[in-house]
Amino acid sequence: MLINGTNITALNRTFNAAFQRGIAGVSSPDWEKIATKVLSTTGQNDYGWLGDWPEIREWVGERVLKQLAAWDYAIKNKKFENTVRVQRTDIADDNLGLYGPRFEMQGNRVANFPNKLVFQALANAFTGLCYDGQAFVDTDHPVQDSNGGTKTVSNFGGGTGDAWFLMINKLPLKPIIYQEREKFKFTVIEDPKNDHVFMRDEYLYGVDGRCNVGYGLWQFVYGSKQPLTAANYKAAKDAMAAVLVDSEGEPLGLGPDTLVVGKSNKAAGRQVIKAPLINGGESNIWFEDVELMETDWLK
Repeated sequence: MLINGTNITALNRTFNAAFQRGIAGVSSPDWEKIATKVLSTTGQNDYGWLGDWPEIREWVGERVLKQLAAWDYAIKNKKFENTVRVQRTDIADDNLGLYGPRFEMQGNRVANFPNKLVFQALANAFTGLCYDGQAFVDTDHPVQDSNGGTKTVSNFGGGTGDAWFLMINKLPLKPIIYQEREKFKFTVIEDPKNDHVFMRDEYLYGVDGRCNVGYGLWQFVYGSKQPLTAANYKAAKDAMAAVLVDSEGEPLGLGPDTLVVGKSNKAAGRQVIKAPLINGGESNIWFEDVELMETDWLK
């Protein structure tokens, strides 16, 4: 191939098209089921308001003014990148057959990157901190009791095995927050006057973006490392119901709608949620009680 401006521009369009095909090939990513996407306009977003849920009350006399809880919780955006080098000699020799799939895979990685971040955050829920300063899944979250005092409650079922999670995912705010500051963009460096191009005789094709993940309301998640059995599933549901109250201790009238499992708990999850009959013919009272979400991203 003759290396000139016209041919390089056409080649860049070809590589970008392959990149876009990779993005388009990922449909209905898993992360969107458990995370709320928040668009960010600054270096970080503050989420201290997560700790305060004032309930609607009858308006008698003057309004009751609620002071937002003084939680200090913010998600800071991070920069991420991926860069592919293309030798100038490969272009000159038309040795480009493998670059199309590489850029398509690059697009695939970009489209799946939120999956990686979101489910990594979920896997780290037993140590990652949420708005109240406790681990997202923990044994001693502070809440207000009926007398206006403070008590602690748990959203952790214990155990040491592979984790599974009960979640509330059908509300505007999901358990995980995916914060996007700058969408990943495709950038090319091919100017022969560029220092890198001149010194190394190669062109650079990179993607970069800014984003991060964090935790929403811990009340919307119950995590367990116990064996996934019908008995432990029921215990998780009961325990979750006990903490689904607002900041004044009033019930929210909510319940879990999703059971999230990784590879190792797929069979157990299907046995608990998808099997209509158990124990040789008994009806399974938990059959399709919630949606079963099986994902290989949870590790």
